[in-house]
Amino acid sequence: MKTQRLLIKGRVQGVWFRESMRRKAERLGVAGWVRNTPDGAVEAVVQGPAEAVDALIAWARSGPLMARVDGITLTGATGHYRAFEKRID
Repeated sequence: MKTQRLLIKGRVQGVWFRESMRRKAERLGVAGWVRNTPDGAVEAVVQGPAEAVDALIAWARSGPLMARVDGITLTGATGHYRAFEKRID
């Protein structure tokens, strides 16, 4: 089981990034959450089998069609998640 926090910067808000990530996470069997941050980034915590988490991180490096990802900061994270949710906070 692998858990990672992602901070994704670029043109990532208003381009369907969170919903696209939620759908991709569900297809991969990854749990956690994703939300917009006040500074225009997207933050996520992802948890699941290492191979699935790595696949979701790889997807996040480009995101949905209209996104422009300038960079991702990865850090370790803790917690236990059962599903993947799109947060509004």
